[in-house]
Amino acid sequence: MAAPGENIRINGDRLWDSIMEMAKIGPGVAGGNNRQTLTDADAEGRALFQKWCEEAGMTMGVDTMGNMFATRDGTDPDALPVYIGSHLDTQPTGGKYDGVLGVLGGLEAIRSMNDLGIKTKHPIVVTNWTNEEGTRFAPAMLSSGVFAGIHEQDWAYEREDAEGKKFGDELKRIGWVGEETVGARKMHAMFELHIEQGPILEAEEKDIGVVTHGQGLSWTQVTVTGKESHTGSTPMPMRKNAGLGMARILDLVDEIAWSHKPDAVGAAGHIDIYPNSRNVIPGKAVFTVDFRSPNLEVIQDMEKRLAEGAKKICDEMGLDVELEKVGGFDPVEFDKDCVAAVRDAAERLGYSHMNIISGAGHDACWINQVAPTAMIMCPCVDGLSHNEAEEISKEWATAGADVLFHAALETAEIVA
Repeated sequence: MAAPGENIRINGDRLWDSIMEMAKIGPGVAGGNNRQTLTDADAEGRALFQKWCEEAGMTMGVDTMGNMFATRDGTDPDALPVYIGSHLDTQPTGGKYDGVLGVLGGLEAIRSMNDLGIKTKHPIVVTNWTNEEGTRFAPAMLSSGVFAGIHEQDWAYEREDAEGKKFGDELKRIGWVGEETVGARKMHAMFELHIEQGPILEAEEKDIGVVTHGQGLSWTQVTVTGKESHTGSTPMPMRKNAGLGMARILDLVDEIAWSHKPDAVGAAGHIDIYPNSRNVIPGKAVFTVDFRSPNLEVIQDMEKRLAEGAKKICDEMGLDVELEKVGGFDPVEFDKDCVAAVRDAAERLGYSHMNIISGAGHDACWINQVAPTAMIMCPCVDGLSHNEAEEISKEWATAGADVLFHAALETAEIVA
């Protein structure tokens, strides 16, 4: 297949303006975004994305998980589409670029094709995957997981947020239940552009990360149960402090992760203490342990040591403990041909690049199980993400979108 010429580029100013316009929807309190999945802000962001896609001549399809698919036709009606995209939902204190860059970078690729009069044999579809973040409805990458056959839709619809609201009910409430059967679409390939969410590319002064693998992930929800009692009048030997039990388990989590350095990581980001009162010893602690590694055996070892260690800690303290695996996926190796298309595009365009392993989970990790897939990463300042201070430069965004553009065009086969 013919490679696009090195002079073919996206419009970086237009891409940046679109990102800034989307950031006005669901603004955070400190310059970022709070556009959590299936909120009114999510619905508003979806509507703007659809408007832009239709203005670019694409047709929008939506499946029963709310995944959005904007299609630019190819010249061969029988050719499978090339998919490009990511997600528009954010963390509660999220940045303006996580996920959004990949969706709007895909839209910009289509706009640039229109500007340049480029036609492709394969259709190109720009995708917004529902609930990638998993912050409101666990697990992460929920809808791409249903698409790939990892989860059942009925199970996904029953996921509840902290207020007991169900995913299926909220999807219906905001008006984004589509008619398409989830997973019915077939793909020629998929490319996802994303900020790195780590410090490696910036530290190495590279424009592009060619993502060869994705770390495996394990989320285990731990519930420690003790006994609520008065902080002032309960003698130390008679306390059943669930908060202290949690603290000791979290120290164990850190110890386990360090034992598998340098690639393994572990922490707990979601923590709830009950009743969370200043003068009540916690009677219950619920928290989610997040382990990651590119090695499946390491993840399994970390899970085993957590289960054994948490039980030992709680037995010694007179506490009860329950562990439930609430999310996870095995390490991913992305498609060699798609990875090569990304690497070739970076070289052709003159962007510095390096191979990288994704430390975060992405929709591409699930789609890789049903279609050839690869990812492109651009740097982010200080590696900071899932934070309102998340920042990238216009030049980084442009470079990433240029590489996405070229990889997609080469895979979709330019005909004019």
